[in-house]
Amino acid sequence: MDIFEFSTELLPGLPEELGLECLSRLPHTSHRLVSRVCHRWRDLLQSPDFYYHRKKLGYTQKVACLVLNFNGGTVNGPKKPGVSPSYGIAVFDSVNQRWDRLAAVYRYPNGLPLFCQLASCEGKLVVMGGWDPVSYDPVTDVFIYDFMTQQWRQGKDMPSKRSFFAIGACLGRVFIAGGHDENKNALRSAWVYDLRKDEWSQLGEMSEERDECEGVVIEEDEFWVVSGYRTESQGQFDGSANVYGLKSGQWRRVEGVWEPGRCPRSCVGMGKDGKLVNWAELNPAVRVGACGISLGGRVLVTGSGYQGGPHGYYMVEMKEGQNSKLEKLTVPDEFSGFVQSGCYAEI
Repeated sequence: MDIFEFSTELLPGLPEELGLECLSRLPHTSHRLVSRVCHRWRDLLQSPDFYYHRKKLGYTQKVACLVLNFNGGTVNGPKKPGVSPSYGIAVFDSVNQRWDRLAAVYRYPNGLPLFCQLASCEGKLVVMGGWDPVSYDPVTDVFIYDFMTQQWRQGKDMPSKRSFFAIGACLGRVFIAGGHDENKNALRSAWVYDLRKDEWSQLGEMSEERDECEGVVIEEDEFWVVSGYRTESQGQFDGSANVYGLKSGQWRRVEGVWEPGRCPRSCVGMGKDGKLVNWAELNPAVRVGACGISLGGRVLVTGSGYQGGPHGYYMVEMKEGQNSKLEKLTVPDEFSGFVQSGCYAEI
């Protein structure tokens, strides 16, 4: 961040560098209140440059964002037998051991679209796609949650309807690839959404169709689309991946990165050594419905020991070359439901 971008003193009586340093150290939970002090502070705190400045200095914090089944029926009510699950977004701060629930998206006050996808960049959470919770029709909606303002806004719709696609985010852009269309045809197309410009751009196509694939961004350099299957090989998951170079703008195919025949949805993550890891293989307690979210050196892992079993929450310290042990978390009842998917947000 260039100090000369700001024309007046941030803090009266202090040099610009010290004023910026003081504001950079403020916890993200105070940003909404602090932004009301003056227009200059508001503009500073909302700018992407300020976000990257805080990130460079190590003042940002990673939190887990989970698409969670709240009470099995309604987001704000008791569990009702026979009622379709209603999903909302839970946020877990592992440093302060705090759980919060985001306000409902205004278009879907009774629950998010089923199987919607999450990604996060520049301190914002992006929700896109899924099925309308009433009609079960696929939707193209894009919603962005700003942790600073604590408000939702609507982004530009996805270019087309697709379900169970791979997603990943990096440097202000959200990448999507694969999945299937309204006619259940697997897709090889890929797009990128620019969060600042609110624009979609088409990427080159992958070498093959990939339905129910999983997306992982590695080292802010590559977008991996892992496994999936073609239209004619329904449910027969492939062991390869297509990798998009964020700098080169080219796709390449990598063999043998996933166990053939096994669904990768939510199970794929990145280990401390930069290699793909299957969260479901960490421990029998999370072998079913596993979901892992990296929070720096530790990972929040959720899952069940068997189909229909209770959902457990664990923290895992990732150590290269060592077997990772699960540390069970005590979770409030409100947040103990099934986790459909998740990602981390650095805020």
